[in-house]
Amino acid sequence: AMEKSYMSLFLLLIAISCVLAKEAAKKETKETTAKPKLPQTLSRGWGDQLIWTQTYEEALFRSKHSQKPLMIIHHLEDCPHSQALKKVFAEHKDIQKLAEKFILLNLVYETTDKNLAPDGQYVPRILFVDPTLTVRADITGRYSNRLYAYEPSDIALLYSNMQKALKFLKTEL
Repeated sequence: AMEKSYMSLFLLLIAISCVLAKEAAKKETKETTAKPKLPQTLSRGWGDQLIWTQTYEEALFRSKHSQKPLMIIHHLEDCPHSQALKKVFAEHKDIQKLAEKFILLNLVYETTDKNLAPDGQYVPRILFVDPTLTVRADITGRYSNRLYAYEPSDIALLYSNMQKALKFLKTEL
C-alpha cells in the first residue's frame, strides 16, 4: 500500500509541474508578443535586430560622429531581386553580426545625392560611405554593367566588401 501512495504522489507532482510549465510558456508568449519589436518599418526585413537609421542625412551625421562607415542598401519591396537578396542578407549570421559595426540605412526611394548612383539608379545596389562622408566607389560587386549590384549568390563577396569597408577605415584614420 505504501508504494501505491508514493506512486500517486509522484503522478500528482508530474501533473503540477506540467501545469506550471504550461503557465510559464503562456506567460512567455504573452510577454514576447507584448514586447514591442524594433520598428519593422526601418529594417524592412534586412535585419530586425539591427539598428537602422531613418534618413540619409541622419545616417551621414551618425557615421561622421561615431566614426563608423555607412552601408546603404537601395531596394524596392516589389522587386524580386531585392527580395531575394534581402532574404539571404537577413539569414546570413556573419553578415548580421558584422553589420553591427556599420551605420545602416536601407532605402526604397532615391536620394538627391548623385554620388549614391555612380552608375545608375538600379536596385538592389549597396554602397559604402566612410566617416569622412566619401562614397566608396571602389568597393564594387562582380558585375561590370551594375557595379554595386549583388545577387544572392554573391553574399560571400558582399561580406568581404563589408570587411573591406571596415579595414580601409582603420588604415586611413
